[in-house]
Amino acid sequence: MNYKALTPDKLLKIKTLGELKAAGYRSQSVKEELRDNLIDKLRKKEPTFEGIWGYEDTVIPDIQRAILSMHNMNLLGLRGQAKTRIARQMTELLNEYIPVIKGAELNDDPLMPISKFGREQVLANGDNTEIDWLHRSERYAEKLATPDVSIADLIGDVDPIKAASLKLPYSDERVIHYGLVPRSHRCIFVINELPDLQARIQVALFNILQEGDIQIRGFKLHLPLDIQFVFTANPEDYTNRGSIVTPLKDRIDSQIITHYPKSRDIGKQITVQEARIKALQKEIVVVNELSQDLIEQVAIEARSSEYVDEKSGVSARLTISAYENLISAAERRALLNNEPQTYVRVSDFIGIIPAITGKVELVYEGEQEGAGLVAHSLVGKAVRTLFTDYFPKPDDKKKEQKSNPYKSIIDWFGEGYTLDLPHDLNQTEYAKALKAIPGLQELVKKHHPKANKHEQLFLMEFVLHGLAEYSKLSKSPLDTGTRFKDLLSSMFSMPDFDDFDEDENDN
Repeated sequence: MNYKALTPDKLLKIKTLGELKAAGYRSQSVKEELRDNLIDKLRKKEPTFEGIWGYEDTVIPDIQRAILSMHNMNLLGLRGQAKTRIARQMTELLNEYIPVIKGAELNDDPLMPISKFGREQVLANGDNTEIDWLHRSERYAEKLATPDVSIADLIGDVDPIKAASLKLPYSDERVIHYGLVPRSHRCIFVINELPDLQARIQVALFNILQEGDIQIRGFKLHLPLDIQFVFTANPEDYTNRGSIVTPLKDRIDSQIITHYPKSRDIGKQITVQEARIKALQKEIVVVNELSQDLIEQVAIEARSSEYVDEKSGVSARLTISAYENLISAAERRALLNNEPQTYVRVSDFIGIIPAITGKVELVYEGEQEGAGLVAHSLVGKAVRTLFTDYFPKPDDKKKEQKSNPYKSIIDWFGEGYTLDLPHDLNQTEYAKALKAIPGLQELVKKHHPKANKHEQLFLMEFVLHGLAEYSKLSKSPLDTGTRFKDLLSSMFSMPDFDDFDEDENDN
């Protein structure tokens, strides 16, 4: 009988070791499982690590090579680079079900038991030994390394309550309470932020990787643990001398370096996929591509900003949270104005500021500026960067010599007019305010003739923000919105001559 050809329904009907042998079962290590199932997927051209975007030509091939080599691996990268997600998806390469001795706490293979309980069951019952089936979703364990993690947590300790209840001496192996690592036998075990583990615990892991030996309170147990280890680490911590025991680093077979999305398009795929947007929000709020690009560009600007700690990185969770907040800002406005549907505006980006301030680590200069100002600056830089993809560069002198496309707009503000755009302005008033500016709508129609009326309004506001970023207009925050006005008038405040005359008369 071909054991591997059996369907899950037929497998689960096998209840004893004898039936398992009759089905043709052969023991297989977890690394062999991963390797064989990956080979099968590669031959069938089936995707691996679905939903992980931007790693198709870099990280995923490295992981596949490590799996084919049956290596323990370390995923080295900054936060928010899908390291843990990749590790969790490795379970999809495991067999759907594996047999274990019923009641064994170490997931004992019925043909190769490693625990005292498992060996005794097989010795006493032979082919009548009862078995259970373990699904691949249950074969994953994860531990975040923190300084307070103990040997007992990972390896195990003597349990006095078990000794008392079973009336066993402390010299009996059965008094041991096993930790996470032994209980992960035949599983994938992930340790996040490996350098944060104490050195003595790292030494214990090194001993397991090297010899399979476990020492617990004087017990020296040789447990041939079958574990696929996956470690994650931050480059700054990992390369610091003393942060990781060198022999342990030497025993981690493959080190795979992760990275942030290399393009805005890949970033958008990740953000839209991961953002938790309710069905009702999708009905109410319409999002255009430029607003999605702006979200991604904010993260790109943050990663190169002099105010943001480069070594800490800027997680992909920033763009995900920012996108969710942007949708919610537009939804809130629609609810306040009793509008059945609304369209994202540039002014809605005020809603993403909390997502930025909570996700970036600032250097000293950034702390001096303040998280809020840095966040507003990043949004502004994103607008400036993308502006020239949609409109002519405002400070292009060659264009100014021919004809400045922004002249009528700038001149209108130069005549003393100002524009206040409240965040919660209803759709009718919003359109009326923007259309009151001479030349603004015509400019948008000229460069984007296929844009619908709602996209036109977004682009009209985008022009004002872009001109402000290029120092052609003044933009200042209000308690409830944004004010645009002439740049020079905001730089110089003219004296009130009527008041001056009154003061002279008083003298």
